[in-house]
Amino acid sequence: MHDSHPTATTASARTASARTASARAASPSLVDQLGRPLRDLRVSVTDRCNFRCGYCMPAAVYADETKFLPSSHLLSFAEIERVVRLAVTQLGVEKVRLTGGEPLLRPDLPQLVAALARIPGLADLTLTTNGYLLAEHARAFADAGLNRLTVSLDSLDAAEFAAMSGAQRKLERVLAGLDAAVASGLSPLKLNCVVIRGQNDSSVVALAERFRGTPHVLRFIEYMDVGTVNGWQASAVVPAREILDQLAQRWPVHPLSPTYAGEVAQRYAYDDGQGEIGMIASVTAPFCGDCHRARLSADGRLLTCLFATGGFSMRDALRAGASDASLLARVRELWQARTDRYSEQRAAPRTGTGRRRLEMYQIGG
Repeated sequence: MHDSHPTATTASARTASARTASARAASPSLVDQLGRPLRDLRVSVTDRCNFRCGYCMPAAVYADETKFLPSSHLLSFAEIERVVRLAVTQLGVEKVRLTGGEPLLRPDLPQLVAALARIPGLADLTLTTNGYLLAEHARAFADAGLNRLTVSLDSLDAAEFAAMSGAQRKLERVLAGLDAAVASGLSPLKLNCVVIRGQNDSSVVALAERFRGTPHVLRFIEYMDVGTVNGWQASAVVPAREILDQLAQRWPVHPLSPTYAGEVAQRYAYDDGQGEIGMIASVTAPFCGDCHRARLSADGRLLTCLFATGGFSMRDALRAGASDASLLARVRELWQARTDRYSEQRAAPRTGTGRRRLEMYQIGG
């Protein structure tokens, strides 16, 4: 899809890539125990969400708002900017993704986007949202310098969508948000669908049909066992191969090469030239071996895996007056000691330490 829409590659993006290459050349590569570099940073700006999707924040568990952090426990925009600036200019990070919870619930978020967009060497600044508030904010994000946008969209059936959102949210508001994003210049979009057997697995063809022939890239994600409260069972996982086979019966596809090392989605193009889809098979075909992502949780913990049980509190260090040098030394130490490959080890017998993994809404997926 991107190959057939060259206008998506702008002069500013090329300039940012050049700045990134220069910054990387000026600093030594930071790699973990498995030789994986640090290239991406995902930043959760809030743990709150206006949806209650069963695979992330089930309504039965999160009906009580007191479960969420007070604003004073969140990293401030200045603290986030400082961490991101160090990561980009000193540690080789090229891509930053803002997540939640639902990031659009964080007041004045375009201000943070604008500050991050000014960091030299940051090649790609993106945001993931459920899209419910997007119609009213898309223009502000585009004006602030956001490069790309990913929107979660689990069904085009209104009743199914409302049920999966766990909060009876209206599908048309999300679709209006997509239109607003396109009108604001944030196209092509990435659209993420988590597929769960018995809930929305019969809707994948309808989703694909809706976005075929557009510049947008629809990606199907296997239901993952992130956190401890989503009731995950292997029987509810619809393998990416099964989804792909279902679509290919209708529209033949062929594989595409990754656009960059460590890309999580396996890319496919329709044979008739009507676009691109992606499969994220973290359960049946783990990609830990190429994972170069770190995560900054809403409360400021630096995490080296989506399935983390803890992390280093950047917030506490920042508020204790840590110098840039000491922060960088701690991050380097953590990354260089990293051996995480949970998804590859998922099938192995669990020894069980009694430690609870962090929930997806805390670390942004």
